[in-house]
Amino acid sequence: QVQLTESGGGLVQPGGSLRLSCAASGRTLSISRSDDMVWFRQAPGKEREFVAASRGGGGTSYAESVKGRFTISRDNAKSTVFLQMNTLSPEDTAVYYCAASRGRRILSNLRRQSEYDFWGQGTQVTVSS
Repeated sequence: QVQLTESGGGLVQPGGSLRLSCAASGRTLSISRSDDMVWFRQAPGKEREFVAASRGGGGTSYAESVKGRFTISRDNAKSTVFLQMNTLSPEDTAVYYCAASRGRRILSNLRRQSEYDFWGQGTQVTVSS
């Protein structure tokens, strides 16, 4: 089993920035550079949606709503994925979830929640003045 632990959420003013982290750990199983690590988010009253992916083996993918504002990166040595969020707006307010699964998905499957076996507990991001 793999545990994902998110951190870095909080309250920020519109136009501000936050950096989320998600560390993967496990006794018998871990996430490697070959595995996909992604971020989803769920706003109040809305369904959970894909935000960004760091693809196993390299490459990234973003939701249109965050392109140019959010950057996903990872430290493979630490099995950690980051989400740098800039120019935040109230529409970005949500609980942000990290997810991961072994292997590299084809692009059309990358945004499907059912593709991921491991999930973090979520971290709240609130953008408000």
